[in-house]
Amino acid sequence: MMTTQKTGDLQKPGPGIPSNYSRLIARELDLTAKQLPRLLLGTGLGVTQFLSEESLLTAAQQVRILRNALDLSGQPELGLWLGKRLTPATHGAMGFVAYSSPDFLTALQAIHTFLPTRASFIQLHLRQVNERLECILDYQESLDDDIQRCLSDAMVKALFEFGEFIIGRPLHEAEICFAHPEPPYQAMYADFLPGQIRFDCDQLKLTLPMSLCREPNASANHENYRLALQQCESMLAQLQSDKPSYQTQLKMMMLSRPPGTLSEDEAAASLFMSKRTLARKLKQERSGFRKVRDEILSQQAATYLRDSQLSIEAIAALMNYHDSANFRRAFKRWFDQSPEQFRQNVRSQTVHPHD
Repeated sequence: MMTTQKTGDLQKPGPGIPSNYSRLIARELDLTAKQLPRLLLGTGLGVTQFLSEESLLTAAQQVRILRNALDLSGQPELGLWLGKRLTPATHGAMGFVAYSSPDFLTALQAIHTFLPTRASFIQLHLRQVNERLECILDYQESLDDDIQRCLSDAMVKALFEFGEFIIGRPLHEAEICFAHPEPPYQAMYADFLPGQIRFDCDQLKLTLPMSLCREPNASANHENYRLALQQCESMLAQLQSDKPSYQTQLKMMMLSRPPGTLSEDEAAASLFMSKRTLARKLKQERSGFRKVRDEILSQQAATYLRDSQLSIEAIAALMNYHDSANFRRAFKRWFDQSPEQFRQNVRSQTVHPHD
């Protein structure tokens, strides 16, 4: 598993926290491009790097941005407002798995499993006690009181966003236990979080009736759930390398966005290096940008053909090919057979892409 970053290690590259969360913070604060350096103070990040869709932050950088945001806003209740912005769609493939899940319990299990792909320093533990489910949040970083309170407000509100999307109504049956003392803005919680709220608890915990967690999701989509689940499992497998290679970091970025859309220039910028340096690092690992991209794309194409009933044209569009002919040519290069032949043969034999 990934080791926790030291707070002073702001520039250490590697898989981490997608920068889209911090861009949401910038939007909540209504910052202009010229004001962004104030949000990034002390992180070592430049504005261009920060605005890159593929930027990955360390835990220390994320915490520093949150500290800067609290200082800039002058609003101790900022976490509640940020949590309101953390709709399921803001969480990438993990969010897609959760909101296409058959019920809220399955969604929470997906968040528990795949949260490391979105925020490596936050853990969600699930425990059933009698007929209620306890959702316990735990931080793997040392946080000061203000940051911990802000982050706790945001994370609990984000879980409510998932629940209310799936259940289709406010979660009045919920019980929330915050570890922080009752803050001066205590009266505002009722506007964001239904249910019973307590402060000064031993741990940060959300408790829900099991019957509520098992209510069917009206928006459930089994096909989307299965495909997004496989993507999340691939991302998690990449994270579980003890020493993430540059190939691993590149795969993480590719899996975090629509297939085939990451350019070599964007990848290099996200790793804080030039395109030439990235090429050299990959060559040292006996790899290259195109080889990694082909590996990811071939795996995704094979998965869609094997595990879905989608047409070849639909799979080509899903993988961002402008037409199915280009997809067919690429597939023939990877597997030395057409997509149709692959689909016919896949149940009777194991097929591997060519190097």
